[in-house]
Amino acid sequence: MAKRVVVDTGPLARVEGEGSLVIESDGGGTPDVRLNIFEPPRFFEGLLRGRRVEEVPDMVSRICGICPVAYQISALNAFEELFGIEVDEQVRRLRRILYYGEWIESHALHIYMLAAPDFLRLPDVVTMAKRNPELVKKALVLKRLGNDLMSAVGGREVHPVSLKIGGMFRAPPKQAFDSLKSELEGLRGSVKEMVRFVDSLEKPSLNRESTLVCLRDPARYAIDRGEVTSSSGLHARPSAFEENFAELQVEYSNALHSRTVKGSSYMVGPLARYNLNFDQLHPVARGMAADLGFKPPVRDPFQSILVRALEVVHSIEEVAEEIGEYSEPAHCSTPYTTKPGTCFGVSEAPRGVLYHSYTVDGRGRVDRAKIVPPTAQNQARMEDDVRLLAPEILKAKPDEARRLAEMAVRNYDPCISCATHFLRLETKRGS
Repeated sequence: MAKRVVVDTGPLARVEGEGSLVIESDGGGTPDVRLNIFEPPRFFEGLLRGRRVEEVPDMVSRICGICPVAYQISALNAFEELFGIEVDEQVRRLRRILYYGEWIESHALHIYMLAAPDFLRLPDVVTMAKRNPELVKKALVLKRLGNDLMSAVGGREVHPVSLKIGGMFRAPPKQAFDSLKSELEGLRGSVKEMVRFVDSLEKPSLNRESTLVCLRDPARYAIDRGEVTSSSGLHARPSAFEENFAELQVEYSNALHSRTVKGSSYMVGPLARYNLNFDQLHPVARGMAADLGFKPPVRDPFQSILVRALEVVHSIEEVAEEIGEYSEPAHCSTPYTTKPGTCFGVSEAPRGVLYHSYTVDGRGRVDRAKIVPPTAQNQARMEDDVRLLAPEILKAKPDEARRLAEMAVRNYDPCISCATHFLRLETKRGS
């Protein structure tokens, strides 16, 4: 019996866009899976050409309303490496606090409002709020914490305005974090409860091998910088990223697919970080993982929601320590002189490694820009996961087929808007 399943989406793209997922089988052989991204390109890399380097951090933050800090930090890392800038350690601490705020709000939204309805077999978060309003309230409280951290350091909750090449425009006084200390303390119990809730969810299973890629920082669980590391033994500086990973154009998508130079798909994001950097996870989060019997290796992408919950625990503990050790820097910014050259920067967005490369001319302007976001890197892996699940999807009833297909993509949290109402499923069956 030949079956064709067409999953026609609302918004989906590497940042914000439209696309569809098509699973097609003639009843034998490997099903054809296509994640079709048909949103027109946004041309951010082209828009950066000719811009002064000082403009770039604020411009790239506009690429994503959920991960603006990630885009800023990757850009800053690139330019500061090229210009030989040593940023004050207290400024780096502030940047990490800001970045953890982004992780907390992004993970909280994904866990409670985007993914939980899938696992609870509910159509959307509105229905979930009617049946269990406390879950949504907990999500909003956690998101509020993330927003407060971003406001305290970045000047506002979305698209922070405090970061600049060489440091920050201004640093908050230590007392600016006083109210956040009690907020962090009050949430420690609720985030542990969140981990137990996520662990209790009934999850599909998809145990498979995959090349995992993330950053590794000798000093800590990587977030703001690090070496590019993989489960296949890669240890490379950011400048070697394009020697190991390539972007490919596929005929059915306006979004590029990333693969290793050997041609295989790979995964970035929480599951990669958890497997490769588990030893650096905060002891409180590691202890909770041990209590649940949840230790690496974890290969199932449906378990990524639990990893995100543990990363929220990690983030809150790390932020509390960073705030405790913070003292206002004597100088917020390090003077520098621009120079021509090509530079490379990476950081760990909530969804995974975010790579930037820029070529700067003699006037301090961008001559070339390349940005590889996590969603683009995960697209081929998403297709592979759906392909492995296709036999189960194809034999399921339409509602269940849609749910499984949605979940397989939503495991990667490609973006907030597309994940909220991801798939509309039309099933056609024929002989």
